[in-house]
Amino acid sequence: MVDALLLARDMVRRREPIVPGLGEGILAGKRMILVTGHRRESFGEPFGEFCLGLRDIVRAHSDTVLVYPVHLNPNVQKPVYDILGKEERICLMPPVEYLPFIHLMDRSYMIITDSGGVQEEAPSLHKPVLVTREVTERQETVKAGLARLVGTDRKAIFEAASRLLADRESYLRMSTGENPYGDGLASERIVRILSEGSLETTQITGGIRIT
Repeated sequence: MVDALLLARDMVRRREPIVPGLGEGILAGKRMILVTGHRRESFGEPFGEFCLGLRDIVRAHSDTVLVYPVHLNPNVQKPVYDILGKEERICLMPPVEYLPFIHLMDRSYMIITDSGGVQEEAPSLHKPVLVTREVTERQETVKAGLARLVGTDRKAIFEAASRLLADRESYLRMSTGENPYGDGLASERIVRILSEGSLETTQITGGIRIT
């Protein structure tokens, strides 16, 4: 996964993709906060609190722009556009394809998300992650200090994001730690091992042994 992500990152760095809905010049001189949010467990009042927390961040930090590809579910669309739709420095857009999204992650200062996949990808791009869930299956990133669970609580989201925006040491701790998912060199190691040895199936483990 990390190998594929870094390959995609290099592709978008060589040729920047068009991101539909991202206004020209909107990111100039600003720190971009990338947001995703769509989980059913947050629908209703918790999702409204989540949106209010996002609004608080942008209003309090004039050097930020919040970019949010909005899921098409009406339970997401309505609170997002009702609460955030008229805010300055908040760019709401339709869901984007994979390469444009990689570009947004790579360009971002931090990521606020409830997505499991993004929690795995962000550490490879050295982006701090605030996870808007009460629990996560990706405990590796939390234990490594690269992600923080904030739930959908308005105050918790605002305070955690503000700390990363104001405290350089906190930001560096969450953006420079060791990636628990790998270093992006797995494919090279596999090729080297296969070229140097032979494969034997193993009855004991049911797996593969290099000899």
